[in-house]
Amino acid sequence: MRTLITGICGFVGSCLAEAWLEAEPGLEICGLDNLIRPGSEVNRARLQRMGVRLHHGDIRMASDFDALPPADWVLDAAANPSVLAGVDGQISSRQLIEHNLQGTVNILEYCKRHSAGFLLMSTSRVYAVSPLAALPVVVEGARFSLRKDAPLPAGVSAEGVSESFSTAPPISLYGSTKLASEVLALEYGETFGFPVWINRCGVLAGAGQFGKADQGIFAYWINAYLRRRPLTYIGFGGQGHQVRDGLHPRDLVPLLRKQALAPAAATRVINLGGGRGNAMSLAELSAWCAERFGPHTVTGDERERRFDIPWLVMDSSLARELWGWQPVTSLSAVLDEIASHAADHPDWLERSGVS
Repeated sequence: MRTLITGICGFVGSCLAEAWLEAEPGLEICGLDNLIRPGSEVNRARLQRMGVRLHHGDIRMASDFDALPPADWVLDAAANPSVLAGVDGQISSRQLIEHNLQGTVNILEYCKRHSAGFLLMSTSRVYAVSPLAALPVVVEGARFSLRKDAPLPAGVSAEGVSESFSTAPPISLYGSTKLASEVLALEYGETFGFPVWINRCGVLAGAGQFGKADQGIFAYWINAYLRRRPLTYIGFGGQGHQVRDGLHPRDLVPLLRKQALAPAAATRVINLGGGRGNAMSLAELSAWCAERFGPHTVTGDERERRFDIPWLVMDSSLARELWGWQPVTSLSAVLDEIASHAADHPDWLERSGVS
């Protein structure tokens, strides 16, 4: 089987390629990447040593797919992954849409041409911001928890946010490009007869992740804390009580391998996250860092930001029920891995494009 991975030189793409090759040594992987992300060249060299065939190209350019060999499956790990993209002044809204949506169209046209299956790495940020921001939470220790005495909206339970939660706007420009990509992928697959699986991932984290606050918060926080960089809890009283769950990308590979062998099914959209057992607040992350690296002051800023939410944990019950999938790597192991990498790479924030 030949698999094409787009965005292969990014953190997620390179992790998935490495873990898949370890699990299936005979797999032929080729990759497409435009190498514009700081740090991509490091992963490029590592992938080439593993025998991955790399093609320099941009998913926004339809002609860049012409030189690619046919593949049996395409794993799309190429996207601008920031919920602030298009509104933070770093890139324009048009650039975001060209990358995250028009790029998907070009990939789907490739799948159509070669009858290749499509595995889309989507995101938890397709879920509606307003009801997430309004979730009834209470401070317990150093984190927000769901209130046990308050009604919860449909699609939310103590296990987290499920696939049935609202995707009504506003969800952010980033979230809307991913949601539109999901719909297009399902329509292309139905119309042109190739299999499509949509995997909505929570926060992905691990060693070698490009540490930027809006894209890799666990990696950014640990690297910045170790280097005694300024850190600030933003919003929600400036106490760092906001909670997210973490998942290592390599834990996705057993599921992706099953999807690549499975026939079409009625349920093609699933959540994948670390779950409540692998969830942590920023304040708890700081306490973890303090125990490992010693004290460091984190300031607070009570000003609220668009798209920030107090509590988002992914409910992956459906993936467990349909695929027998669950995360294997504990969050503590993920943090240990990031910390060891940070200690060995003192310039990692600079490599990641953090000024």
